[in-house]
Amino acid sequence: MSTKELISAWEELSPVQQEAAKWDKSPLLVLAGPGAGKTRVLTCRIAHILDSSCDKNFRVLGLTFTNKAADEMRSRVVNFVPGQEGRLFLGTFHSFCADVLRQHGTHLNINPNFHIYSQNVDLQAVLNKAVKEARKRSDVISDLDKKTLLVIQRLKSRLVLPENCREEFIDKEFGERMAIVYPAYEAELSKRNALDFNSLIFKAYQLFTKFPTFAKRYRTVYPYICIDEFQDTNHAQYNFIRALTGDQHKNLFIVADDDQIIYQWNGASHKRIEEFVKNYSPSVIQLPMNYRCPHEIVKLANDLICHNFLRTADKKPLEAFHPSLGKDTVRLLHVFSEFDAEAVGVAKDIKNLHSNHLGSVVVLGRSRKLLEGVELALRGEGLPVVISQRKDEFESTPFMWLHSILRLANDRQDRTYLEAVCGTFAQLTEVEVDPDDVITQARASNRDYLQYWIKIVRQKTSGTLVKEVIDQTSRFLGEGRDFHMFSKYALEWFNKLIQAQQQADSDPTTEVFTRYEEERSVWEELMREITKSLGDEITLEAFLQELQMHSKEPSPMPNAVILMTIHGAKGKEFDHVYLIGLVDDELPSFQSKQKGDNSPEMEEERRNCFVAITRTIKTLTLSYAEKYRGWPKKPSRFLFEMKLLSG
Repeated sequence: MSTKELISAWEELSPVQQEAAKWDKSPLLVLAGPGAGKTRVLTCRIAHILDSSCDKNFRVLGLTFTNKAADEMRSRVVNFVPGQEGRLFLGTFHSFCADVLRQHGTHLNINPNFHIYSQNVDLQAVLNKAVKEARKRSDVISDLDKKTLLVIQRLKSRLVLPENCREEFIDKEFGERMAIVYPAYEAELSKRNALDFNSLIFKAYQLFTKFPTFAKRYRTVYPYICIDEFQDTNHAQYNFIRALTGDQHKNLFIVADDDQIIYQWNGASHKRIEEFVKNYSPSVIQLPMNYRCPHEIVKLANDLICHNFLRTADKKPLEAFHPSLGKDTVRLLHVFSEFDAEAVGVAKDIKNLHSNHLGSVVVLGRSRKLLEGVELALRGEGLPVVISQRKDEFESTPFMWLHSILRLANDRQDRTYLEAVCGTFAQLTEVEVDPDDVITQARASNRDYLQYWIKIVRQKTSGTLVKEVIDQTSRFLGEGRDFHMFSKYALEWFNKLIQAQQQADSDPTTEVFTRYEEERSVWEELMREITKSLGDEITLEAFLQELQMHSKEPSPMPNAVILMTIHGAKGKEFDHVYLIGLVDDELPSFQSKQKGDNSPEMEEERRNCFVAITRTIKTLTLSYAEKYRGWPKKPSRFLFEMKLLSG
């Protein structure tokens, strides 16, 4: 029986949104513009399917591109149909592929306990070692080949196998070198029991194509597949979907907007929707109504994007649900003499107009360099500010230790994790353990590093609290893998350490506990979301893999101005948007200008501007200067296309 929450949400959908949400006739392409309520449509569709099939065992698969989007949609679905979350997988492409490989990766010689390398520093270390090994076998390999990481990642995103990469290069000599380096890189990853992000998609694709029985099984388990932000799929992701669904899949439901393709550098293309239409012959429903932006913003967006030609035929212009809000809804600040003056001018404008609600203000820029200039200016005005960016690792000592010891519990012969555990534990307790002593004794007795670390710490300490920590570590991790209970205990221990410092009149926020409070909130939130996503019975290996794919960035301070790149702002919305640096060579970029006015690169820059302005709920303020880094610049062509400048 439908809950009142689902009934209410369904009644709030427009007739065309309801038509999309209950579609059950063929593959469906939903062309949804910015602010079209696509999240409501997707979540209501998933909830409707689950609600109308309570007595069935099949599952629904929902794929999107960010963990935050997946977490938000999952929370809504659970609210609409409580108790049905066990029949739903809602996550990113990478998360789903990681789950597939945990279940069946052994058929490709992938250990389910694999590590996920997400940081360039880790991947570069793999490549450096691979090149070192390759040089022993071939004189044509040199240190120059340590700069080919991006090349390897692009090969993977195009599903090029190491043994086939030679033919991908016009430069035959370079192709010969990559035919040695790429396999060596893959061998080094395998040696470390690791996969990089692109490997997750590639290996899952290989599994489904090499063993089509698995793909068929997944089609049976997931007869309904919903994909959000489909326009952002690259070649590998799209072909993974093709391998999963086969040529015919009645209930393949995708939401896309070819006016918001801004990840061309990652393989996204306007051709992807064309491929989908060709391969699946879907029905099409358009959702042009914009429920987010004022009328003035919708007009700007339509005036701008109509200059693009690489769009779906018969694409409807955006329609404004909200009326005009008046002359101050869109403002183009007077031209500044140079960028430093622009940054100061924007900061003063924010202070004058928005001091009482800074948390509702975002400043968007094409590059981080521009944002850093505005950050300095805002701080100069005494305003709190934060630059939003992905954060891959914890920085406070307590959570570095907690993360490291869970990793060591999962991979008990890993020297890197052992060294991290020893170093951070010494900072927390002043009990120092030499990793080499642990390794030597562990190897002599044929036991793992975690067990011997526990044994040596016991021998070195007489403190009651430290002994208790070691006893609990041994209980939850040494003898088992109950990371939930261990995490709960660790947080209690961290609180005791802070209290002890406070009683000793020490400042608990210095050094060891720097950023502790914000990272505690992040840790607790990630524990909740990952458990919701993969279930209460989630294994330690699955938790760590999923944790590696999540950003450790804290939620922004409630009353601080947020600074974001345009790419980082996609999928978000803000009351008051400032878009800075509107000059040729910045937005559009210098590189797109070099490609030409009618190039795909220029069209993507126009889409960047389109995405930026349509984040707006109430007001949009735009700015530019005559000089950047000492070089004179012309006003952005997009200002003329939006009819904010003439001539």
